[in-house]
Amino acid sequence: MVQHPIPAVFMRGGTSKAIMLHARDLPADREAWAPIFAAAMGAPDPYGRQLDGMGGGVSSLSKVCVLAPSAREDADVDYTFAQVMIREARVDYRQNCGNMSSAVGPFALDEGLVAASADTATVRIFNTNTGKIIHGTFPVEEGRARYDGDLSIPGVGGAGAPIRLDFLAPGGATTGRLLPSGAVLDRLEVPGFGMIEASLVDAANAAVFVRARDVGLTGTELPDMLESRPEVLARLEAIRRAASVRMGIALDAEAAGKVTSVPFVAVVAPPTDAPSLSGQNVRAAEVDLVARVISNGQPHRALPLTISLCTAVAARIAGTVVAEALSPSAGNGELRLGMPSGVLTVGAEVAREGGDWVARAGSFYRTARRLFEGRVLVPGSAFA
Repeated sequence: MVQHPIPAVFMRGGTSKAIMLHARDLPADREAWAPIFAAAMGAPDPYGRQLDGMGGGVSSLSKVCVLAPSAREDADVDYTFAQVMIREARVDYRQNCGNMSSAVGPFALDEGLVAASADTATVRIFNTNTGKIIHGTFPVEEGRARYDGDLSIPGVGGAGAPIRLDFLAPGGATTGRLLPSGAVLDRLEVPGFGMIEASLVDAANAAVFVRARDVGLTGTELPDMLESRPEVLARLEAIRRAASVRMGIALDAEAAGKVTSVPFVAVVAPPTDAPSLSGQNVRAAEVDLVARVISNGQPHRALPLTISLCTAVAARIAGTVVAEALSPSAGNGELRLGMPSGVLTVGAEVAREGGDWVARAGSFYRTARRLFEGRVLVPGSAFA
């Protein structure tokens, strides 16, 4: 079988990794991209390991980013994110990856898509998935991105250069509305499980938030603990599908089952002592609330960055289950989110304008690293 080489860079962005590609090296017809991406990542794989590709068997390691110069006046580059399913021959473009967004600016600079003449660069990124603008700001040395630094982030060993991400006007990224149902608190009829209260919020990506206690959890469970409770995962999936219909993402529960990327489902609880994947306990005093997220059917080992932003926005909207879980001592500044990998700090600017809630911006810091550059080999059959 003849293999087709495609120029590529393999990068870590935050707590995710992805193949970074130029749009110029791909077919002009975007419908042809999906089989190429699936083959490159090693999907579909019934064993769930993606050993025959670049994927790592979990959703945060099965991703592709495509960049091109932007024709927009408010952006330097266009960035398209592709979530490659692991066990299915399917690629989803309905969401953005906030973690990989941190790698976009450095990639664009190192690849010559933008230039920098100072010791700091800000790249204006247009995410084609959500139609939103993101500003990525990072240090530069001799015209290239600096990756070494002192910033440590939960879930990643070592330290790196700080990359500030500013999501501008993140509300309605998936559905067009910050509160897709128009309510801060909904009652969802979940087939097989009855009624449950939830908050449906769409900022950077759409999410449905539920109280941990309402689904038989504490909110402190680690991913392996959640995976050992299939009945809980089944209930959360049923809630996700019901929320998808209420948010207008899918027409019915069956259609919602085929759109697995959004909405994410997040379980929240008030601050409490919790274990972390590093083996160190996260104390209640160190966080403003705790959250656990299911991403594409899998318990996330950290928090998807876009959902971290969505959580922070929801926490600032009075009446949501997230605001209810917020520590009374939480101030008006950045929020500390307790998650499986530790604590993530997120800033969110939310206001009431004309009687409506508006998410003006959200920001956080990540690190990224260029891991490998060369060519990814894709079976010729993927180009058929």
